[in-house]
Parts: sequence; C-alpha cells; structure tokens
Amino acid sequence: MLRAVACLPLQNSYMNKRKINIQGSRENRIIGDVRYNDNCEAIVIFAHGYKGFKDWGAWNLVADRFVENDIAFAKFNFSYNGGTPDNPIDFPDLESFSENNYSTELHDLIEMIEYVNESDDLRDCTDLIILIGHSRGGGICHLAASHKAINGIITWAAVSDFGSRFPSGEDLVRWKNDGVYYVKNSRTNQEMPHKYQFYEDYQNNKGLLDIIQAAGAHNKPTYIIHGKKDLSVDYTEAINIFNACSNAELLLLNDADHTFGSYHPYDKETLPSDLQEISDASIAFIKEMFDL
Repeated sequence: MLRAVACLPLQNSYMNKRKINIQGSRENRIIGDVRYNDNCEAIVIFAHGYKGFKDWGAWNLVADRFVENDIAFAKFNFSYNGGTPDNPIDFPDLESFSENNYSTELHDLIEMIEYVNESDDLRDCTDLIILIGHSRGGGICHLAASHKAINGIITWAAVSDFGSRFPSGEDLVRWKNDGVYYVKNSRTNQEMPHKYQFYEDYQNNKGLLDIIQAAGAHNKPTYIIHGKKDLSVDYTEAINIFNACSNAELLLLNDADHTFGSYHPYDKETLPSDLQEISDASIAFIKEMFDL
C-alpha cells in the first residue's frame, strides 16, 4: 500500500545549502552537498548508482522535497565515479572511473556517514540518519547499514547481487588478458573503462560485499521500492532483498521504470509522477517509522 504524506510548499528562504568536500576512502575526494532547514528532525544520506552522480536528473528536486518535509538531504559523488571537484557532473576523469570498485564505494559511504554524524551544524538532524540508495547505490547502502549511526534504510531500484553483474566465460578471460573492458555510455557517447582490478577487488572481498547477507544482518527498518517495468534491474531483485530482511516493507510500482521517470538532463521544475510518488512514500515511511 502506498503511504500518504502531506507535503508542504517549498520556501527557499528558509532552506540552507552548503557544499561538502571531504577526503574519500582512497586518494580522491568526495564532493557533495547538503540541504536542510531549521526544523529538520532527520537527515537522509543519498547514494547514486552506476554511471550516476549527485546532480543527475531530478535528484536536486528530490532533495528539496525532503527538506520541504523537515528532513535534511545530503547527496554526494562516490570519489571514483568519474567526476572531479571542479566538474562533478558527468565523467571528465575516466581514469578514476576505471579505478573504481565496490569496496571503494562502501568505504566512501562510511566516510559520508561519519562526516554527517559529526557535523556540528547538522546536530539537530543527526539523531536520525537514514540511507537512501538508487540502483547500485542501494546495494552499497545495505552493506553500510550496520553502521551504528544509521537508523534505517530505503532503496530505490536496488541491486541484490554484485557478482552476477561481471562478465563471465570467454568475456572474463578476455577482460583479464586485456586488463580493461569498456561500456558505452549512450548519453555522453563515452567508452567507460573498467579495469580488471574491479573484478579482483570483488573476489577478494566477497563476504564484505554480499548484499543479501548484509540485508539479513543489519535489522534496521527497511523500505524497498522498485518498478515492475525496470529494464536495468529486475524487480525480482527487490523481492530477494525483502525476503532476506527481518524488518522490511516492500513497494512495487506496476508502471515505474529504473529511474522512476527521471532522465538527464532533467528539464522540468516538478518531479516526474513516479519519482514524486516514491519520494512521498519514503518521507511517510521515515515519519511514521520514527514518529516524527
């Protein structure tokens, strides 16, 4: 059942926004921003997905929607997502992109959690910290949800398994021999490089990167949202995560796609209907679950 929430009109005059620039888990820095108002009672940390970034599509409008409802919203670029401090949108640093891996993203998210939890100017918000992750970011959020500062987790179109996403058979042998393989980004026309270290890191850290195992272990209040018309991550992956969790709710939208109607660059001033629907449902989940 879809949750209902009364959303307030946005008042930009009371919204605060500041940039985040902190050290990542390796050499690169984490670039982000946080939006909040004086009434915020909780904060969301948002993790983007594969070939994503903090300002992709309608994510800024999503952040505003949460702040309208007194929930601060921090979003960030994973340090090796291919962005830079000077250009955090799109992928000017493909060398860094090629050096990314799941362990790096997990440790980046932990760095963000600890930064938010220790921020003096967010002190009124950080008694309640919620993770929200989209797609690959949703899987990373489950891996980090056991952190003591995290109170709950929401995933949008999350993956349930990382291992199945790697090449196999002859393609895997070719990747090892060549040292790199490329994925076409149809929007930017870039050939996105993935070095073989990506696969080696996963193999060396399988236990740490097991989403289903992590989802079953963290026992935090969890809301799993997925579209049945998702062509990138099948909705059965949401069911797999839901079945693993001991404290979860599941929302499947019959007509929603992987990005819930958003795209990049997003050229409208209002949220796509599906993205507004899941944003409002997520806000209501936080308010009802934690009695805000």
